[in-house]
Amino acid sequence: MDVIRLTDLAAGEPGLFYHLTDAQLRSRQEPEKGVFIAEGPKVVHSALDAGCVPISLLMREKFVDAPLGRQIMEKCPGIPVYTGTDGVLSQLTGFKLQRSWVLCAMRRPAPRRVEDVIQNARRVALLEGITEPSNVGAIFRSAAALGADAILLSPTCCDPLHRRAVRVCMGSIFQVPWARAEGESALPLLKEAGFTVAGLALKDNCWSLEDPRLPAFPRLALCLGTEDTGLTDATLNQCDLIVKIPMAPGIDSLNVAAAAAVAFWQTRVR
Repeated sequence: MDVIRLTDLAAGEPGLFYHLTDAQLRSRQEPEKGVFIAEGPKVVHSALDAGCVPISLLMREKFVDAPLGRQIMEKCPGIPVYTGTDGVLSQLTGFKLQRSWVLCAMRRPAPRRVEDVIQNARRVALLEGITEPSNVGAIFRSAAALGADAILLSPTCCDPLHRRAVRVCMGSIFQVPWARAEGESALPLLKEAGFTVAGLALKDNCWSLEDPRLPAFPRLALCLGTEDTGLTDATLNQCDLIVKIPMAPGIDSLNVAAAAAVAFWQTRVR
């Protein structure tokens, strides 16, 4: 195993790990075209077990010779392992590794087609224009835990392989099949495949999420919109029904990730 100890930032080799704070990632392209960053041992193991191809590792010094670090390195033979003092690694990445202690740069998996992702699914989530990576990560985690079979993302939805999204989902992005829809193709494809399409929105005269008919649909797609304004009118007009989560007086909405978790649970296949 090629372990490279960094003493300063003069060496250009670990360029994939430069400036990984959320603000910096949003202001530029992902670290490299075709690359994503897995953060933390659980996420790294999940990605490797799912067949993702590692490029290089960045690891806190005290873990390089420890069993936990060795377990990961043994699963990534032949790739460089960068290490250094916590101060040097913090300068490199822009944040403190602390509990994460390991980052792995990996090749992005090949994109999947919407048709393939939904082929055997009974419950699907369609995310439209969600911009916060932590929300997307939380939705993937809830999907894995609460029975959603696949996730589709609109062209304007943030990258589910953003470092923060991958970290928040705790590796569930490698368990739940997903695809990015091209243009406006997702809704017609869902309907052609026999899905009832339900849009979650704050509308009057709509279905309650408590309606017992919802879990009975053999194939159900739940559409969730952007954090600020929700689903667009164009999408709502294409939905077969509109669904609202009943709430206490004076509260009219939930965070989109929380709403997704509630909806996944309530509409799960019994």
